[in-house]
Amino acid sequence: MNFLYPGFLFALLSVAIPVIIHLFNFRKFKKVYFSNVQLLKEVEQQNSSKEKLKNLLVLISRILAIIFLVLAFAQPYIPAHNQKKTSLKNIVSIYIDNSYSMEAVNKDGNLLDEAKRRAKELIKGFGMNDRFQLLTNDFEGKHQRLLNEDAFLKALDDVKISAASRNLQQILNRQNNVLTGGKNKYSFLISDFQKNISSIKKLETKADIQYSFLKLNANTLPNVAVDSVWTLSPNHQPGANERLVVQLKNYSEEEAKNVPLKLSINNQQKGLGAVTIPGGKTVKDTLNFSGLIAGWQKGMVTIKDFPVTFDDTLSFSFKVDQNFPVLSINGTNAGNYIKALFAADAYYKLTENTESNIRYSNFANYGLIVLNGLKNPSTGLAQQLKNYLNAGGTVMLFPDLDADIQGYNSFLSALSLPTIQSLNTTATKVDQIDLQNPIFKTVFEEIPKNLDLPSVSRYYSFIEKNSSNKEDIMSLPGKKSFFSKYGVGNGQVYLSASGLNANDGNLARHPVFVPLIYRLALSGGNETPLYYNLGNDNALASRKITLGKNQTLKITTDHFEAIPEIRQADGKTLIYIADQIKNAGFYNLKRADSLLAVYSFNNSRTESDMHYLSKTELEQLAGSNLKIFDADKDPVKLIAGDNKIGQTLWKLCLILSLIFIAAEILLIRFFNNTKKTI
Repeated sequence: MNFLYPGFLFALLSVAIPVIIHLFNFRKFKKVYFSNVQLLKEVEQQNSSKEKLKNLLVLISRILAIIFLVLAFAQPYIPAHNQKKTSLKNIVSIYIDNSYSMEAVNKDGNLLDEAKRRAKELIKGFGMNDRFQLLTNDFEGKHQRLLNEDAFLKALDDVKISAASRNLQQILNRQNNVLTGGKNKYSFLISDFQKNISSIKKLETKADIQYSFLKLNANTLPNVAVDSVWTLSPNHQPGANERLVVQLKNYSEEEAKNVPLKLSINNQQKGLGAVTIPGGKTVKDTLNFSGLIAGWQKGMVTIKDFPVTFDDTLSFSFKVDQNFPVLSINGTNAGNYIKALFAADAYYKLTENTESNIRYSNFANYGLIVLNGLKNPSTGLAQQLKNYLNAGGTVMLFPDLDADIQGYNSFLSALSLPTIQSLNTTATKVDQIDLQNPIFKTVFEEIPKNLDLPSVSRYYSFIEKNSSNKEDIMSLPGKKSFFSKYGVGNGQVYLSASGLNANDGNLARHPVFVPLIYRLALSGGNETPLYYNLGNDNALASRKITLGKNQTLKITTDHFEAIPEIRQADGKTLIYIADQIKNAGFYNLKRADSLLAVYSFNNSRTESDMHYLSKTELEQLAGSNLKIFDADKDPVKLIAGDNKIGQTLWKLCLILSLIFIAAEILLIRFFNNTKKTI
């Protein structure tokens, strides 16, 4: 049996004092007895043996009652059969969940404050030579060190709510990196255990580590969140009408009625609304606005929903371009149709290259590239276009029908497009047009009954290798492709079966040509995300950025500045921020004093779902060396005790103490209660 210090020392002192007092009283009793021995000789001869036995039994019962009462407070225990020697240092890792859900409250107050109190109670169950790791969702480098008790408690007081969130396996893996060596190793996780914290059915644990989960219980709270937003067009013109889709989600089981919704752009109110959301459902609402000027726009969608408020606001940013850059690469017989079309609208800025003089380095700067009647497109051009498409670009291809088919097929194959089977010279007419396609959806107020469609004198027939990434916009009889969209990489290619020359047909002069090309251009471009999520997105996308000698990029906001790592890939620049950005808001990307982009960061919506794993569900994730404890039912001391020292004996000691107290009372009441005679 082992005893916890200083309880054992207190037990010894508590036992010794009553014994000395009883011995002293016993000596006085003997002295009185011998001084009156002559007078009481006859009576004492009859009762002395019984009286001595009674006093002795009473004394023994009282001493044992005091001993076991003191031992109950000293908490003796029997070590577990597989317990390691306590002379070795223990290594203890304690994870404190500091995600937004820990702002919830219960009868004991804020969950994060309760988690800190529980951690302090755990620490008291270990010795002064033990070492501790404090881990939070931030996964900071300073939390990878082992601390003594004082340093741990100081670091614990500094823990605050964070936008970061981790799943259980990530947390255990992080703890495993510290819990190494031949010492006793303990892992404790203190959390509310939201359902999103687990993404697997069974956790991977190490056999030499004892794991314990302490589940904190919060009051059930209703919550509505601004889940996401997106625009219906990747390109934005000055003064144009814009449409923003807002998605709201109700995480509670009850209907949320008339939730106020507000949209602001650059701190100016642009839209208001009220949305009713059924319990557990998602609702979309479209907000219309206009009047934007060229430049970066900072938008914010806000609702009013209490008491959970961290997900009531979602910020986003986008750029309104002064113009839309278009590159047209022209063959010798291309004609002037593309030039005339884009010259008619000042918003489009057209650049033309001849087939023999293409500037590949500038491809990333264009929202649309038109291949107009190329005679002999090269595989080198195909490779550069593939990089452009991988970055999300848009290509429109009108072939030269007099070109070498074999050479064209090599070019088309390099772009993963269908190859040419033959040239058809039988005149025909487009017989199907997809008016529900986003390109035409807003062109016609109503669908004409007898719509005049383009006629074709010559066209290519294609061999389709994979039609899963294909959309037919206009088709010829027999469902032959005339103008189709193909997904290539992250971009799209619009492939025409005919050219724009008058000898090939009347597409370039047909009324459908102008809305087709304009809408196609507006649906293209390198669309960048409207916002990023803290803790999840560490790589930001940007158009290709060229840095001069000794130049660097900076990400800045109020009282914050960081220098990110950059990489060039597929015609764009990737900006890596690691874990430098901690707070939601708008951040400026600058090269010297030049503003290149504005990025918006929001809190992750993974914490919005206020549903929690039950103790039973957690046990299904656990292995044999993982124990689950409920904070409302299981004392924290038992977590350290049961895992660390085996079977506790304080209850047995308390019972034995009560038994000996009862024995003393019975001895005094009933043993040899005959009246003495003098």
